[in-house]
Amino acid sequence: MNKKMDWSLVQSFLAVAETGSLSAAARALKATQPTIGRHIQTLEQDLGVTLFRRQARGMGLSPEGEALLDPARAMQDAANALSLSAAGEASELNGTVRITASLFVAHYILPPIIAELRQSAPEIDIDVVATDTSENLLFREADIAVRMYRPEQLDMVTLHLGDVELGLFGSVAYLKDVTLTNTLEDVLSTCAVVGYDRNEEIIRGFRSAGFPVTRDFFPTRCDNQTVYWELVRAGCGLGFGQRKVALADPELREVEMGIDIPTLEVWLTAHEALRHTPRVDAVWRVLAPRLARYCDRPNPSLAPPTA
Repeated sequence: MNKKMDWSLVQSFLAVAETGSLSAAARALKATQPTIGRHIQTLEQDLGVTLFRRQARGMGLSPEGEALLDPARAMQDAANALSLSAAGEASELNGTVRITASLFVAHYILPPIIAELRQSAPEIDIDVVATDTSENLLFREADIAVRMYRPEQLDMVTLHLGDVELGLFGSVAYLKDVTLTNTLEDVLSTCAVVGYDRNEEIIRGFRSAGFPVTRDFFPTRCDNQTVYWELVRAGCGLGFGQRKVALADPELREVEMGIDIPTLEVWLTAHEALRHTPRVDAVWRVLAPRLARYCDRPNPSLAPPTA
């Protein structure tokens, strides 16, 4: 092969290798399936090898494709480092900052903070990436992340903003004719609880409290946190949620269980190459104190350590 390597072809190769199918790779790269297919075909022709073999479910790497996987990932790492370095040199305040947060945080907590950002720095565009998956800051999928756990990636600047209390809540209408004695046994024998579908977090929590429930214990289930909360508000049963959001809702009532519920840590994170660029710094300086106040921690440091 004498011509230069086309990076877009290598991106498509990596996406198919990591997702196992053309359609999944297309979704990951926000492209069409025929485009990804053409990229793979072109790369195979340029290299003179077969990179994938079709399987019953998706596409598997050929031996030649396996041999090229590490060099392709090295190219990806170099491209990401170049992008981060270039972005870190930006000296202007205007531009776009992408903020990623969980569905619940993005829905119930971030909107008034984003409105404040629009007032204080109207020259900065804000992209809100609402997802319960962990967007990769190394790959510039987001510039700042609001995490409910401490990030452990290298080269990240992190700030612990505080902890969020959780509680068990039900709608006022659902609990209207219910009398509880504030024990977990009473709650579980009297009320339905909205659970998760594939996420086993609630099941593990109940088991650690001495109640070996299974998925079938929950008559209504949903993994989407925003939909989950709306199911609770609609009266499908009791559900766990952030106390500050729930206590501000007149349609909800807290249910005491007689046990402690773990809190959620809240962390603000950015890649160290971007943290002090003007636009990221401006957004950070609004997010940090506002989210800290939400956690009842009024004065977080704006110069956090690197994780």
